[in-house]
Amino acid sequence: MKVVIATSNQGKLKEFETLLAPLNWQFYSLQDLGINSPIEDGATFYENALIKAKHAATISGYPAIADDSGLCVDFLNGEPGIKSARYAGENSSDAENNIKLLESLENETQRNAAFVACLVFFDPNSNESPLSAEGRLEGEIARDSKGEDGFGYDPIFYISEESKTLAELGKDYKNKNSHRAKATKILLNKLLKEK
Repeated sequence: MKVVIATSNQGKLKEFETLLAPLNWQFYSLQDLGINSPIEDGATFYENALIKAKHAATISGYPAIADDSGLCVDFLNGEPGIKSARYAGENSSDAENNIKLLESLENETQRNAAFVACLVFFDPNSNESPLSAEGRLEGEIARDSKGEDGFGYDPIFYISEESKTLAELGKDYKNKNSHRAKATKILLNKLLKEK
């Protein structure tokens, strides 16, 4: 089956291809199909994931899987949250977002945070309700950036049980333990039941 992964982020696309391999589906990104990203104006991760999945599925005619995810920092009342990708401003880089977050917590000792991912599977050819799943990865914000194997906030997201940042732990660890991996496992089980 052909399925759209509703992202232009190549890091996310590769992660999904690995995590969803048991489905033996053929995955396409938005770029592969020439689809622009929709405006994400939802108030929650679920709403934004649903907007993206419906948009990709409606335009392509194929089922779509979309995620919306972000970093929620307790001290910042859940920010950057749904604005994680543009925390330092529209079109900001990962490095700029990381710098802004580190500056926001510069003198703060309470650095608890969680990565949250919400996934939605939407089939435009079905009357079924969209399937969804949520995953979380608890950690804290490090005082500085460490590690090269990751993207986004991975270099400053510290896993205390491992005494390393997510970027230091690498793809194998992330593919098994990340917020997106946890949500994908839940969604994968739902999809395998439907198959």
